[in-house]
Amino acid sequence: MIFAARSRQLRTREGHGHHRVTFVELFFDLVFAITQLSHGLLNHLTVLGAVQTGLLMLAVWWAWIDAAWCTNWLDPEKPAVRMLLFALMLAGLVLSSSIPKAFEDRALPFALTYVAMLLVRDGFMLWALRRHDTGNYRNFTRIGIWHLVTAPFWIAGAFAAGETRLALWGIAVAIETVGPIAYFWVPGFGRSTTADWAIEGGHMAERCGLFIIIALGESVLITGATFADLAWTGVNIAAFAVAFAGSVAMWAVYFNIGAERSSRLVASSDDPGRIARSGYTYIHILMVAGIVIAAVGDELVLHHPQGHDGHTDVATLAVILGGPALYLLGNSLFKRLSATNFPLSHTAGLLLLAMLTPTATFASPLLLAAGATAVLIVVAIWEWLSIGRHAEA
Repeated sequence: MIFAARSRQLRTREGHGHHRVTFVELFFDLVFAITQLSHGLLNHLTVLGAVQTGLLMLAVWWAWIDAAWCTNWLDPEKPAVRMLLFALMLAGLVLSSSIPKAFEDRALPFALTYVAMLLVRDGFMLWALRRHDTGNYRNFTRIGIWHLVTAPFWIAGAFAAGETRLALWGIAVAIETVGPIAYFWVPGFGRSTTADWAIEGGHMAERCGLFIIIALGESVLITGATFADLAWTGVNIAAFAVAFAGSVAMWAVYFNIGAERSSRLVASSDDPGRIARSGYTYIHILMVAGIVIAAVGDELVLHHPQGHDGHTDVATLAVILGGPALYLLGNSLFKRLSATNFPLSHTAGLLLLAMLTPTATFASPLLLAAGATAVLIVVAIWEWLSIGRHAEA
């Protein structure tokens, strides 16, 4: 019992309310730069570039969501927990800074930092839980073993090159992605249960909602910074307005109904861990990916609003429509958790985005982006009106 915290480092849960997200948690979230992922995809807008960006996004997501789960149990007001978060912030900043060249000459800093974040966080949780929460201690023992299994793949991938690095890191990400689905089963240790993941649902919902705001906020800042360097012509102003309106519409689609309703669901559930695993750990990946891709589309439209000879190439088409489509799909799945059916407004939005695809042969990127933004606005208004009529979206 030497390696165990004598004083309690965990939150004290009282009543039916939930702890608000603390300032130090929000401060911590800021280092996970979504902009780096967008820039990486923008600079490598190919199938290989998309695969590499997707892998890096999953790694960043697991680094963040695992920390969000930990601070749902840990008390950020405790000095030791704050020191942990500051240490993870420093590592996260190095991680984010390594993203643009993670498949080039910064592979080793990326891999070492990522592995360090996993092991330090898991070690701290074992230290904090051993005397104070036996069930969760066993849970994190299993989690730590799964992370130890991924570590050699991350490190070996950093010393490899090309397709070998991609394959090794892909295995590592796949293991981490499968872990919660497999309940972190370990031979001889059994598996965890969702009862071991008895989180404070309202806190988790608020934490993920704020991360969505941060991601959308970064995309808005990218739009503003890009527009500042352009000539303020009519077409550039129109591109700027379309990009901003699209970000606002994405905000409305998430926060009109889904965020608050799902927060109430997970807070009142007898098995909040199960809902949080599905809704916040996995489904939110789609929404964050949608924001990243949409930000790339905004950048392309701002720089090349007229495209090539007035039409939109395949890569530009993929990001302009793919980002909003992935975002709507994620929201649809997320809202389905707290509703009897998939939201009709989102299904219609996905169909409308699909119908816009053939227009790329004659529509400029600006017109195509305006169409995608219009679809998002229609979905947001449709959902808002449906709430007024007391109907499910």
